[in-house]
Amino acid sequence: MIRLFLVDDHPVVREGVRAMLAAEPGLHVVGEASHGQALLDQLPTTPADVVLLDINMPVLDGLATTQRLQAEFPQVKVLVLSMLNHTRYVSQLFAAGALGYTLKNDEHAEIVLAIHTVAAGRPYLCSELSLQMLHNVLNQSQTPTPLPVPNRYNFSRREVEVLEMLAAGLTNAEIAAQLQTSKRTIETHRQHLLDKTKAKNVAVLIRLAVAQGILR
Repeated sequence: MIRLFLVDDHPVVREGVRAMLAAEPGLHVVGEASHGQALLDQLPTTPADVVLLDINMPVLDGLATTQRLQAEFPQVKVLVLSMLNHTRYVSQLFAAGALGYTLKNDEHAEIVLAIHTVAAGRPYLCSELSLQMLHNVLNQSQTPTPLPVPNRYNFSRREVEVLEMLAAGLTNAEIAAQLQTSKRTIETHRQHLLDKTKAKNVAVLIRLAVAQGILR
């Protein structure tokens, strides 16, 4: 027999879930709570195997409750039952220690399957969110990864900053003012840029930097 504890701040939702599970063999609702703290207060005297947990609740929400359960009742499995279908919540709850995530509009059979899967110590993610996350992964894999900017001259970060400002037409004095340094320091950076590229002047330096992809 799997002992279930329902945690949701809406009594109508708890009543609906209890009624849905009443006819299921092997499942028994042992307690209810309207927020996470009420659950934690009851667990010492009302042991449960699986907690069906909402996310948005007063006093102690689903994320904080999951973290507390991991620390204080690690044997209790957490199955999120929520209307929130953004994958960000899935990541947060699984990272906090939840073992399953289902949606309140999932089919009866899927919620029951999720309960049995989580009770057995296996992770479960409902079909809708599984497809959504797969779609996100496929989209990311089709996005080309930007190539690193070539820097064959081994410019320092400050040298690249100076180069960008030279390309924008700023004088040594103007660059020094923007970077809050001395004009002599900027002149030194400028000479290093010319020496590294063997460019005869700033115009040639900028053309080389554009050709190498350092300036765009």
